[in-house]
Amino acid sequence: MAQVLVVLDASVLNVALPAIRDELTLTDSGTSWVALAYTLGFAGTILAGARLGDVVGAGRALVWGIGAFTAAGVLGGVAPDGGVLTAARAVQGVSAAVVSPATFALLTIWFAEGPPRVRAMAIWTGASLAGGGVGNVLSGVLTEYVSWRAVLLVNLPIGLVVLVGSRRLVRRRETVRGRVDALGSMLVVGAFTAVTYAVSRLGDGGAVREVVPSVAVGAALFVALALQQRAASERLVPLRLWLNRTVLTGNAATLLAGTCLQVSVWYFLTFLMQEGMGFSAAATGLGFVPLTVVMLAVTTWGTPWLLRRCSVRALVAAGSGIAALGFLVQGLVPVTSYPVTVLVPSLLVGTGGGLLGTPLAAAVTHGVGGRDAGAAAGLMNTAKQFGGAIGLAALVALPAPPGGQEAFLVMAGLIATAGLVGLFLPTERRSMQPPP
Repeated sequence: MAQVLVVLDASVLNVALPAIRDELTLTDSGTSWVALAYTLGFAGTILAGARLGDVVGAGRALVWGIGAFTAAGVLGGVAPDGGVLTAARAVQGVSAAVVSPATFALLTIWFAEGPPRVRAMAIWTGASLAGGGVGNVLSGVLTEYVSWRAVLLVNLPIGLVVLVGSRRLVRRRETVRGRVDALGSMLVVGAFTAVTYAVSRLGDGGAVREVVPSVAVGAALFVALALQQRAASERLVPLRLWLNRTVLTGNAATLLAGTCLQVSVWYFLTFLMQEGMGFSAAATGLGFVPLTVVMLAVTTWGTPWLLRRCSVRALVAAGSGIAALGFLVQGLVPVTSYPVTVLVPSLLVGTGGGLLGTPLAAAVTHGVGGRDAGAAAGLMNTAKQFGGAIGLAALVALPAPPGGQEAFLVMAGLIATAGLVGLFLPTERRSMQPPP
C-alpha cells in the first residue's frame, strides 16, 4: 500500500491540473510546477533516501517517510495558493524518495530468497505499474464529483492505515549505521531545481533575466557537487559506476525516455482531452485506462518473454521506434473523436513504453556488484525522474497551449533519440538478463 500511494501521488494531480489552474489562477508555467515539484523532490533525494534506509533501518525509514508524506498531502489539500501547493508537493516528493526504496528493501529483509521473495517482488512491481493508472482515474472522479482538493486529502486515511501497519516492521534492536550525505543531496536538489526552473521560464516573455542567473546557479552547484563528491568518504554514486559504459549509456537512454513517458505524456494528454476535446475530468481519467493497461501488459508479460530471445539493444530500439510513431500520430491526427485522437496513439505509446522499461533496467544494472545494487537503482530512478522534470519544463516552454498537439511531435523526436543512444548498448542476451 505504501508503494501504491507513492506511485499514485506521482500521477494523481494530472487530471486535476486544469481545475487547480483555474481556482488558484496559475500561469501555464506555475501549473507545470505543481507536477514538477513532486518529480524534482523525488529525483533529487532518491539516492539519499535509499541510503537513509541503510543507516536507520528500512522499517524506521518507512514510518518516517509515510508520516511526512501524509502530512504534506493534507497541507496540499488545504493550500490557499499555488506556492503552498507546490511546496507541499515537493515535500511529498522528498518523502516518496525515502518510502519507495524502503518498501523494496523490506522485501529482501522479510522474505526468504527464492519463490517467496519473487512472489513478493511481483506484487510490488504490479503495485508500482498499476498505481499510475489508478491515480489518473481517481483524480478524474474526485475532481469532477468532489473537488481537486479531495485528490490530496485522500492521502490522510490511506496514509494513517499504512503508518499504523508499518510500525510493525520496525526492528527495535536496529542501530544507526554510517551516515547520509546530506550536503551532497542538497547540492543535487539545488542543481536540478535551478536548471529545471531556467528551462521552464524560457517560454515566458521577458524572462531572460531569470533564465541566465538560474543556469549559472545550476552550473555552479553541479561543479560544487562534483568537488564535494570527490572528497566525500561515502559518495552518493560510487566512481566505478561512472566508469561502466553500459550503465552510463542505459541511464542516458533512461533520461531521454523519461522526458516523454514519466510526466509529459500524462500532462499533455490531460489538457488535450479536457480543453481540446471537451472531456470532463472523470472521462479524462478513464481515457487513460487503455494507455495504462497496454503498458502494464507489455511490461509484465511481453517484455520478459522477448528478453529471453532478443538483445536489450534490439528491444530498446523497437520500443523507442513504436513509441515515437505513437507520439508522431498523436501530434498529426486531427482532433476528432477519442478512438482516432487518443486511443490509437495511446496503444502505440503504451506498447513502445512497455518494451523500453525492463531492458533499460537490465542495462543500468549490467556488471554491477551486490554492494552497488542500491546505488545503481538510485541512479536509474534519478535519471528517470529528472528526465521527466526537465522534459515537462522544456515542453511547457514551447510557444503553444498545453491543449495543443505540438508537444507530441517534440516527444517523438526525444524518444527516437533514446533509441539511438540505445544502439550503443551491448548485444549479448545472457549477460544482460534483468534480475528476478
